[in-house]
Amino acid sequence: MEYLTLNTGAKMPQEGFGVFQIPDQKQCEQVVYDAIKTGYRLIDTARAYYNEEAVGKAVARAIADGLTTREDLFITTKVWVSDMGSEEKAYEAVKASLARLNMEYADLILLHQPMNDYFAAYRGITKAYKEGLSKAIGVANFYPAILANLCEAAEVIPAVNQVELHPFFVQSNALEMKAYGVVPQAWGPLAEGNHGIFTDPELVAIGEKYGKTAAQVVLRWNVQRNVSIIPKSVHVERMEQNIDIWDFELTEEEMGQISAKDLGHSGIVDHSDPAFVKFIWQYHAE
Repeated sequence: MEYLTLNTGAKMPQEGFGVFQIPDQKQCEQVVYDAIKTGYRLIDTARAYYNEEAVGKAVARAIADGLTTREDLFITTKVWVSDMGSEEKAYEAVKASLARLNMEYADLILLHQPMNDYFAAYRGITKAYKEGLSKAIGVANFYPAILANLCEAAEVIPAVNQVELHPFFVQSNALEMKAYGVVPQAWGPLAEGNHGIFTDPELVAIGEKYGKTAAQVVLRWNVQRNVSIIPKSVHVERMEQNIDIWDFELTEEEMGQISAKDLGHSGIVDHSDPAFVKFIWQYHAE
């Protein structure tokens, strides 16, 4: 596993494991335990995923079984839009997430969406960071101009921006935010299975050259762009495949061939659509 150094000095595994859309508590606990056993050390959850408790139980179980230590793990969670209305609400949301995780600190706290009063909310997670409740703070789904505006105003520059990054939505301009010291992290690095990504003839052909699958090629492509990735699977075999990407390197020509698949827009969400924004505001708005 390779590690990326965040602007706080913290070391973050370049590849981690995401638990989006695993709301069943027992399943999520087992899946996270399996992921840790497989070798993943970065676990990414969120308030809006409704599985922080399960992640916490899996981590406690893995530590008790001697698979890892808390210090060797990197745990990320996120503050949801409904808790981003003020500095105090965001700060309290961090403490509530830690209670659900049953942890004294997180390694990374993100604002989940660039919505509500995200400036106030960012001050809230900054307060949590200063108090040692998180080793680093950052944002998710902040497009470049919005992120630059936040960076110019923030007391503490975000360590990470988690955005949609895969061959069909390359977002090269999102990578430019590294100029601020912000590490790009890819959610949906496998495009959530869209665009025939697992059977794409070009990706399959590149994979055959290295004895890898199309999925492994896609993950390696992002890694070579210095992007952190958090693929998700509930199947141990896929977990093992997804983490087995550190023994080959794509050529510059292959990197360009993969990047050329860019559609220039997301096929999953559209943050510029007012209907999507309204949906986000109504989701978990309690």
